[in-house]
Amino acid sequence: MVHTQQLLDQLQEQTERYLQKAVGEWQMLSPEHLSFRPAPDAWSAAQCLEHLNIYGRHYLPAIEKAIQQGKASGKKPAQRFHAGWLGAYFTQLMQPRQGGVLKSKMKAPKNAVPAAQPDPQRMLAEFIDQQEKMLELLRDAANVDLNALRVPISLSPWIRLKLGDTFGFVIAHIERHVLQADRALRGYTSPNAGKERPASAPVLQPLR
Repeated sequence: MVHTQQLLDQLQEQTERYLQKAVGEWQMLSPEHLSFRPAPDAWSAAQCLEHLNIYGRHYLPAIEKAIQQGKASGKKPAQRFHAGWLGAYFTQLMQPRQGGVLKSKMKAPKNAVPAAQPDPQRMLAEFIDQQEKMLELLRDAANVDLNALRVPISLSPWIRLKLGDTFGFVIAHIERHVLQADRALRGYTSPNAGKERPASAPVLQPLR
């Protein structure tokens, strides 16, 4: 059990970090850097972003729909949020351990597997748009009951999580793959690295 506004503030802070990383760091990188795969069976940063974007295309509209339904119901927001057992399980499964260590390697569902070479700049632009939308939804969620509203998960429309759990699970999933993208980026070596710079031209002395 947690205070609702405290939960929303924490999730907003996390989302702001992902957005700032994308805008302040990743936008400065070359397409080659974003597309670098540290191992044949490892994803590039661009693939991590496409994977997250695929999930965002499902969850962001579903969350927005739930919030709209909550506003229409006229029900007041609950001061405290009680996580459901399934939502808490999904969130804990995704959350990295202390120090950013991932708990286990997971196989992505077939419909969420990224392309071998996604367009890195388009994936990054969409990721930025999705984080901005997430911040908007988190602010809007302060006006509804996070316990009462339900969101269908991407794997099955019959399984629904509380709105508060959906936020927690989706943002933990983003954190997982932001860390994975950062690891891929750290393994990249520029083709120009280590090349000697051309010697500077000699300074001509004035004639006497």
